[in-house]
Formats: sequence, structure tokens, C-alpha cells
Amino acid sequence: MSKLHLVFGGRVTDPQTLDFADPSKLDVVGVFPDYASAEKAWRAAAQRTVDDAEMRYVVVHLHRLLEPDLDKPAA
Repeated sequence: MSKLHLVFGGRVTDPQTLDFADPSKLDVVGVFPDYASAEKAWRAAAQRTVDDAEMRYVVVHLHRLLEPDLDKPAA
């Protein structure tokens, strides 16, 4: 399974949190096949809004949500 990553962001109610003010207005940058390409997209999106403290972009490890046992060490 590929290790998919989602990059999205939006306006937050508090810059110290990830409490998005209006989830219906999230900016979905895209889904990426690896962390390196997701990080590149995240940096580009974050740079566009660097002067707006209430905008946050994040990288979500979709593979950890889809198959959480894959990242656990073998016993």
C-alpha cells in the first residue's frame, strides 16, 4: 500500500490550535503519494499565507488512518 498524505488548511479560531473556523471552507491542496511531495505542497500553501496568522496548513498521514497497524513495530 502506498503511504498517502493529505494536505489541507484553512482559517483557525486560535493560531495555537487546529480548530478550523469553517470546515466547509477548507482548502484541500491534494493527496500525495509520499511525505516528500506532501511536504513540498504544504510549504508552498503555507508560504502563500505566511502573513495571515489565522491560516494553518497541515499534512495528514492517510495511511495511518486507513491501516493504523502498519506503523506499529513488530512484536
